[in-house]
Amino acid sequence: MLTQQIGAFEAKTHFSQILEQVERGDDFIVTKRGKPVAKITPIEQEKPMTRKEAIEALREMRKLYRGKPGDDNIKDLIEDGRKY
Repeated sequence: MLTQQIGAFEAKTHFSQILEQVERGDDFIVTKRGKPVAKITPIEQEKPMTRKEAIEALREMRKLYRGKPGDDNIKDLIEDGRKY
């Protein structure tokens, strides 16, 4: 990965070319009057979940939202809603 410094005017003028280089993994430090003000870097792409990972994530989420014995039932929730 290569980091290059580029002036703001040049960055504006050649932005599409800079983006192409960023897609290939290069970084750019954008300067204004010689002082660094911004960095353009590639975004790391998340790898898709495997089926096994997705199923496990759903199981964990279900545990968070599953009611426990003694929790309010639907009728109690409806009655509570009518109070307001």
